[in-house]
Amino acid sequence: MGASLGDLNAEDEFDEAHDINVTPFIDVMLVLLIIFMVAAPLSTVDLPVDLPSSSATPQKKPDKPTYITIKPDLSVAVGETSVKRVDLAGTLERVVPEGKDKRLFLRADRTVPYGELMDVLEQLRLGGYLKVSLVAREGVPDAAAPAVKPEPGKPGGAP
Repeated sequence: MGASLGDLNAEDEFDEAHDINVTPFIDVMLVLLIIFMVAAPLSTVDLPVDLPSSSATPQKKPDKPTYITIKPDLSVAVGETSVKRVDLAGTLERVVPEGKDKRLFLRADRTVPYGELMDVLEQLRLGGYLKVSLVAREGVPDAAAPAVKPEPGKPGGAP
């Protein structure tokens, strides 16, 4: 608390200064900013995968998502660790402490054949992991894959 030593002959009382010292607050904020800037890149998966686009509304992702990635060479990784497909369920039991009720996020390169994606989904189902979300890039679908328009007179088409 500060005081003013100006004109003392009026009443011998000190006037209070109503200033707040914000320097400690700014110091704490800068330290927190640095901590988050260092920690944020560490919480992402860093495997290069060319994901397809989707125009679906993005959903909120959990704090610590578990990613399963099918790379272009058809190898499978949990997080950033490569695993064999037959060992996928066993690896997830060790990596996911929440158990089989936790949602898993499956990422696959756009060059991965559909059969390979289904094989990994089958391995997850056999292991008891039924909550699986597919990951895609946010945005407009690629122009290379035009949307299929129903023909007039067919179900779902214009009359």
